[in-house]
Amino acid sequence: MKILQLLLTFLLVVSCTEKQPHPYTYYYWKTNLALNKTEKKALAESTTHFLCTRFFDVDKVNGKFEPVAVITKDKSFSTEKEIIPTVFITNRTFFRIKNEEIKFLAQNIYDLIQKKGKDYQLTSSKEIQIDCDWTAGTKDDYFKFLHELKKISGKEITCTLRLHQVKDKNLMGIPPVVKVYLMCYSTSSPLENSDKNSILDINVLKSYLSKLEDYPLKNIEVALPIYSWGIITNHLGKHKLMNALSKKDLENQNFKRISDNEIEILKDGFYFGNFLNKGFKIKVEEISDDQIKEVVQFLDKKISDYNVIYYQLDSKFVGDRNFQKTSF
Repeated sequence: MKILQLLLTFLLVVSCTEKQPHPYTYYYWKTNLALNKTEKKALAESTTHFLCTRFFDVDKVNGKFEPVAVITKDKSFSTEKEIIPTVFITNRTFFRIKNEEIKFLAQNIYDLIQKKGKDYQLTSSKEIQIDCDWTAGTKDDYFKFLHELKKISGKEITCTLRLHQVKDKNLMGIPPVVKVYLMCYSTSSPLENSDKNSILDINVLKSYLSKLEDYPLKNIEVALPIYSWGIITNHLGKHKLMNALSKKDLENQNFKRISDNEIEILKDGFYFGNFLNKGFKIKVEEISDDQIKEVVQFLDKKISDYNVIYYQLDSKFVGDRNFQKTSF
């Protein structure tokens, strides 16, 4: 009897301490809001109440602030999830910006967010997320902008956080927000000559986030990559990106396999919508479930109680994934 009681107690303790999967959702980053059957299913199965949706970009062109690639909406886009409007702003937008321009920018960004949300009848969140790769030279004005946007909108303002902004926090500053979205990808440039995976090199990520537990902001969400691409290299060593290629796409009789994820083209022709010459090389970079799981296990030792936001919601990337398996 005592043995049975001990066994039941042990099982109870194990079940109570077993790590539960992190709630997860996605970034939606297409200009036209539309969902096919695969994407609707993936979104419906996600386990948070929100979807981070890019509304538009902002850039400075000839000294003027301009919205770029503003969203449109297809009738196929419908969801009960709250929409968190996400706006990407180029870092150069904040170079030599004046105080009155900061107010102008904040007001116009908020007005456009409101207009698009109303036009497309989106279930708006109480949050606005800003995505900007700010630098030491632009941090003060960028942080002023975040303050101003909060004042104008009355919303909770959040922002993305890149790896180097964690590692060099004393130089880069701490954004004046209550929550950040840690971008655990883009560990190097895909246009460099390197044998590393530029989307995610786990050793590089661990190096940059070795002191993540010391970051002053504790409310951290985690953005993880599920996208892939191909890097085309021509005879001169110049590189070009081709989105959404996978290793499966490298199976072609006109390709010579160089490695598990790289081929050389044997015959001139149209491939993936592009005319490519004989001798060009294509290297595919993609992220496995095991890599995502390793990153999550590392982060669990640094932070806790976070949501995972996968980049991005696209049938090319979500069809074969087991997100309950990879999010713990």
